[in-house]
Amino acid sequence: MKHTFQGRRRTALALAATTAVLVLATGAAQAADQTELLPHPGLDGLIWVPEVAGSSGFVSGGLSPYLDTYTTFACEGGGSMVVSFTLDEHPDRNPAPFTLDCPADAPARLTIPLGTGLHGGFGAVVTTSTPTLRWAATVVQPE
Repeated sequence: MKHTFQGRRRTALALAATTAVLVLATGAAQAADQTELLPHPGLDGLIWVPEVAGSSGFVSGGLSPYLDTYTTFACEGGGSMVVSFTLDEHPDRNPAPFTLDCPADAPARLTIPLGTGLHGGFGAVVTTSTPTLRWAATVVQPE
């Protein structure tokens, strides 16, 4: 009886090890398929939207009027996205809406300098041409 129990235990351990290898291999393959559109902005970052599919947006806050402000957008998936801003506290500094073409096989990136003197926050609205288009954004104020 002891011999049978050890055999079952070895079989269960071998099955568990095989399953773990398959899960790791599947996870690595999925990770290879999804590239990061924009890396984390680090200590200078106010906003990091790592990835969204389809139309959406964000609101940024906590802007320092003494630092330059930059916002970067990236997209991938075939199609395009239109970005518009709302700078309610600074209507004279509101950038015009723009369109970013989004290749199917490589991320497209665009950085918009918003300059210094902004305080409070602003909003960005992203409208995508397809609901599966992937996009990401950052707002940074480098010191």
